[in-house]
Amino acid sequence: MVKKLKSISEKKASSAAGLLDSQLAHSVRESAQQIWLAGMGAFAKAQQEGGKVFEALVKEGASLQKKTQAVAEEKIGEVTGKMSAMAENVSAKAGQNWDKLEVLFEQRTAKAMGKLGVPTAKDVHALSQRVDSLAAAIAKLTKTATARKVAAKAPAKRAPR
Repeated sequence: MVKKLKSISEKKASSAAGLLDSQLAHSVRESAQQIWLAGMGAFAKAQQEGGKVFEALVKEGASLQKKTQAVAEEKIGEVTGKMSAMAENVSAKAGQNWDKLEVLFEQRTAKAMGKLGVPTAKDVHALSQRVDSLAAAIAKLTKTATARKVAAKAPAKRAPR
């Protein structure tokens, strides 16, 4: 097209002004018509292939979404695992501290109760066993005493003479 315009402009310089203007106008009109037709062709081709291109883009987008979603889920899994491990670690440490605190509390309470003269569970258990053995001894003595009383009250059988 540039060559055409150059050749026309060279002809214009050599020929009459009226003839040149008409050729230049015709050439410009022809070029404009070609540009218009090229645009219409591109538009028609875009309409024809636009659906195919759109579908291809949708497929690529879906594929990309699956990949990124898989990566995101993997990262979430890793973070969840790390957070769970950290939570378990903190929980274990807290449990150890509570156990230590409980032991310390029990020791100090037992010491204070000992100073006040309050018997421990072990002392109460030993005392209970002692009371049980004394109760058994009393029951035995009571049976023996009752048996003697009964024997004393019963008339003695006399031997035949």
